[in-house]
This record gives sequence, C-alpha cells and structure tokens, in this order.
Amino acid sequence: MPAEPHPGPPGSSAADPAPGQWKTLERRTILQHSKYLAVENHTVLLPDGQVIPDWPWVITPDYVNIVALNPQGEFICFRQMKYAVPQGTLAPAGGYIEPGESALQAAQRELLEETGCQASDWSLLGSFAVDANRGAGTAYLFLAQGAQKIAERTSDDLEEQQLVLLSRDEITAALKRGEFRFLSGAAAVALALQYLRDQEG
Repeated sequence: MPAEPHPGPPGSSAADPAPGQWKTLERRTILQHSKYLAVENHTVLLPDGQVIPDWPWVITPDYVNIVALNPQGEFICFRQMKYAVPQGTLAPAGGYIEPGESALQAAQRELLEETGCQASDWSLLGSFAVDANRGAGTAYLFLAQGAQKIAERTSDDLEEQQLVLLSRDEITAALKRGEFRFLSGAAAVALALQYLRDQEG
C-alpha cells in the first residue's frame, strides 16, 4: 500500500483534539523514499501548552500477519531470513495491505499467495499501532482456522523461507524460546494461542 500523506496520529485533528491528546499544528515531508517509507516532521502542541517543533513521524504501509491452522490443528509457519534478523526467525504469513483492500481481504490474499491455502474461519485478533509515538502504520493480526491447500504458492517475497507445520506444543515452546524474533509475529502467535484457550473454556 503506497505511503500517503498522513494527517498525524489518529484523532489528532486540529479542530477538536480529545482532552490530553497531542495536537498536530503543522507537518512537513522530509523524506519520500518510496511507497514503503516516508518521514514527516510535525509541530506538536502538548496538553500543557508546550510546543515541540520537530517531532518525527514515520509513514509505512499497514500490514497483516496471519496465524493459520490446518484441519489437523497444525500451525502453518515459515522459517525465514529477515534483513533485520540475521540469525533467522519463525514467522506467520503476512504482508502489506494493498490499495482498496480491507485488512481481511489482504490477509486472505497473503495466506493464499504465501501458503497456497484458503481458510474457512477467520478471527481478527486485534489492530495495533506499530510505534505508539511515531506512527509506522497499523498491524492487523488474524487467526485463520481450517486452512487447506488449494493451489501452489505464488509468493514474491524476497526472503529465503521454508514452510513448516508445528503442533500447538511445538509453537508454544518456540514462542517461549524467542524463535519468533520480530514483534508482530510473536504477538500474533501469543494472541492466537490465548484466543484458542479462551474458546476451549
């Protein structure tokens, strides 16, 4: 999803900020790197009247991560390399939301592209600001149950990766060992496991 001019943090309208909320007085683009990254400089008014003239705001695309289970109850994951994680990491499926897509549509597309699977049961685990102070988009985390392979993978990901199937005990142990080495992936798995426990009562 291309980075587009951002009015500031959600709800930071200069017209009617909520009590205690920071107010965006002015914003200026200082870097337009690509559709994946832009940086703005914001002038911000704090609730106590203090003005910060140089608050950095990072614009990156919103994205999805999908924790998928097949009908046998196995978790569909990847072992993959990430540029910022040179030792490699376990990861759920995921990717950027394209223009015109809802988060759910993006999640369904990414699961099909990356794993060749469609799922019959989808649950939104939550949507989260990636950086609570500087933006960097929103992460939408999903649980997809009943995922079955219907096609060959068509992913264009740059990372070297291997698809793996993990039992619930295996993925729980991997999470505890820190093998999901990036925040949204670890959060998605932790939330999915908690969701499943809650559903079981």
